[in-house]
Amino acid sequence: MCSPRYRECRGGTTGHAEVVQLTFESTAISFRAILEVLFTIHEPTTLNRQRVDVGTQYRSAIFYYTEEQKETAALVIREIDAAKIWPAPIVTEVAPLTDFYPAEDYHQEYFARNPNQG
Repeated sequence: MCSPRYRECRGGTTGHAEVVQLTFESTAISFRAILEVLFTIHEPTTLNRQRVDVGTQYRSAIFYYTEEQKETAALVIREIDAAKIWPAPIVTEVAPLTDFYPAEDYHQEYFARNPNQG
């Protein structure tokens, strides 16, 4: 198994995915509201791809902590698919979170450090 360093994992052969981990206060914002934002800011209908980035490490995924989160994710996906908001079905993976590895320091606050990146 790879130590999940970006240079080793970016090839898409390790099974790791590039994700963010959100910590939120459920009395301030619901998990459902977070998912609704997620489905407006990324492409959930292309398998293993986000814009020009291609590979399993770029797959659309929701890694949940609880069964309630799993059920909410599945419901939101069904509702968005039924509403035909996207021109193709959502292919977002919904799976339990097993491990999370923070990115290396140079990836932390990436957009603040690289304001000219897309």
